[in-house]
Amino acid sequence: QKFILGGRLIFGPDARSVSVTVLLIILPVVLFCVFVARHLRHEFSSYNAGYAILVVAILFTFYVLILLSFTSARDPGIVPRNLHPPEEDLRYETTLSADGRQTPSVQIPRTKEVIVNGVSVRVKYCDTCMLYRPPRCSHCSICNNCVERFDHHCPWVGQCIGLRNYRYFFMFVSSATLLCIYVFSISALYIKILMEHHRGTVWMAMRESPWSVALMIYCFIAFWFVGGLTGFHLYLIGTNQTTYENFRYRANSRTVAYNRGCANNFLEVFCTQVKPSRNNFRAFVEEEPPRVVTTTTRESEDEAGTRRQKVEDDLDIGDDLMNISQRCNPAEQPHHSLDIDQSMLGVAERAATIRTETRHGSWGSRRSGSWDIEADVSSSNVRESRS
Repeated sequence: QKFILGGRLIFGPDARSVSVTVLLIILPVVLFCVFVARHLRHEFSSYNAGYAILVVAILFTFYVLILLSFTSARDPGIVPRNLHPPEEDLRYETTLSADGRQTPSVQIPRTKEVIVNGVSVRVKYCDTCMLYRPPRCSHCSICNNCVERFDHHCPWVGQCIGLRNYRYFFMFVSSATLLCIYVFSISALYIKILMEHHRGTVWMAMRESPWSVALMIYCFIAFWFVGGLTGFHLYLIGTNQTTYENFRYRANSRTVAYNRGCANNFLEVFCTQVKPSRNNFRAFVEEEPPRVVTTTTRESEDEAGTRRQKVEDDLDIGDDLMNISQRCNPAEQPHHSLDIDQSMLGVAERAATIRTETRHGSWGSRRSGSWDIEADVSSSNVRESRS
């Protein structure tokens, strides 16, 4: 999105196309005022009646441009994104990996059912916005936003057409159609007046005013475009559909759920109050610290069990060493044996302490650990015997 005037005007990412649309509206009207309407100021019985043609063309053009700005420069109904997935919809499942280990995972259902006017409608989860889209909402790939009552993305206005600007979009298209009809009709009238003044054929009149012919051709081509859109959207409004729903879903429960009759459908589009925006684009953005989710998984339980097993193995090693030393030194005096036994217990306690406090330390294999400790015990025995 592109913001102007501190967030008062919100345009789509392709806002430059709006300037092309404005040029396609203003340029033909300027040519019409200069080469057609200006010559019709005194062609009617009332001296100043011809000025009405010029004034109507100018006012009508400003009206169309205002509708264009309401369509392209406002929030179409963007749904605010979530910083985190919805916790109430999280599902904890266990998947089986290739090596046969069970790995816990957190998953979010891709769809869920909601009731709209007594009809069950399926809504989808948006991975980008991390939310379940409201009914009739879709994610625009160009604007990269979820838009309520998404109709389509119009490149001519550089904005998505949704809940908050669909009314103005239809009024803009229909008004542009009427403007084309107006310019075409007055240009044809000017050709007829030239034929009457010069008492000539239509070809002579067209040669007299080639700009009138060019405007008629331009308006005829534009009429098929904007007029076709007007007729198509009249049908969509009468059946309470969007362009996206009409092309993707056709007639199914998703479109039937919103149809309340032709008259009520028109009242819903043109006579209801436009909902306020869900976003405050002029507010300061406050960054939230990342949330740390601590979940107990099977891997952590296995790791804790492994550490407990290692401590128990170390204690078993200390007991074995005590038995071995007693068998190897049967002639030792009782007080010496007591000292040795106490030293053995100290070794065992130190082994358990090292295993518990030092997370990444390792005695190696059980056999190698026993060999190192036994060597230290033997040297201790030798020193005591010498003493």
